[in-house]
Amino acid sequence: MKIDLNADVAEGCGQDDKLLTIVSSANVCCGLHAGSYSEMLATLQLAKANNVSVGAHPGLNDRENFGRIHQPLSESEYRALLAYQLGATKALCDLVGVSLDYVKPHGALYNQAAIDEDLSDILASEIKRFDPNLKVMGLSGGYLVKAAKKQGLASISEVFADRNYEKDGSLVSRTKDNALITDTDEAVKHVLQMVTEGTVTSVCGQTVPVEAQSICYMGMANTLFYLRKK
Repeated sequence: MKIDLNADVAEGCGQDDKLLTIVSSANVCCGLHAGSYSEMLATLQLAKANNVSVGAHPGLNDRENFGRIHQPLSESEYRALLAYQLGATKALCDLVGVSLDYVKPHGALYNQAAIDEDLSDILASEIKRFDPNLKVMGLSGGYLVKAAKKQGLASISEVFADRNYEKDGSLVSRTKDNALITDTDEAVKHVLQMVTEGTVTSVCGQTVPVEAQSICYMGMANTLFYLRKK
């Protein structure tokens, strides 16, 4: 079974060169919640060299909080936020000579879209307006994946290797101590259940259905390499 592995890059974390030899898809920061145009350019060049699929990873304009705090914006503001970042990323992709294949929102924008049907509809329709050939990556079972399908866009249902889940299928908030799975063996067990059984066990012990079309790993590259071998 072949499953896509993705990771967030161009955010100034210092291990993009390693990650891009392991993952099959790269979520490229668009320069607002973190990163810069020079980091985006260097990352796109690495993605091209390693034959890695490129996705835009737009976030909220909030570097102080790394785009992880929800900001209620108007529809026009959300559209402008997305269009600005997609435009910049597409321009750099064209410069490097790589295709922009998909869009995956970052942080609070991602989490809010998973539970907010109205926001998901806004984002999906704006992505379609920008380029109807772009795929949309979102949390398995969340509203963004459903909104993409309503817009006639290809969707990618994502699960997380090193994040715990609530009983409703949402991710445990990073404000909680049990948000992350830090043990490599536990992360592998977590992923194997999602991929082979189509379920995840929540922190409450309940079994939640998931569709694992792509797996995101937020931790260190060496653990992701171990996960890929499994």
